[in-house]
Amino acid sequence: MIVEFEAAMFRWAARTDADWFFAAVPAHLSEEIRELAGPVTRGFGAVRVRARVGGSSWQTSIFPGADGTYVLPLKRSVREAETLVEGAAVPVRLEVALG
Repeated sequence: MIVEFEAAMFRWAARTDADWFFAAVPAHLSEEIRELAGPVTRGFGAVRVRARVGGSSWQTSIFPGADGTYVLPLKRSVREAETLVEGAAVPVRLEVALG
């Protein structure tokens, strides 16, 4: 399954002293992923993905947030390579590994 969306990059509110940044997967796409992933999740309900932002791609997992939508962690190397700043729109492409 491949999903594409834009989301604002945000800092994890519980750890404002750290560089933990994420992009939220829209609710309707999160629901589709949840339905298709079914029981094929990892710890904490994580789902494996291959992510692409601009020219950067990497393997990671998306995690369910407090509101039920998934969040994509944006590691420092990607933020720097793509010059991402907090609050800015981030174009995301996810290849969701199902099964």
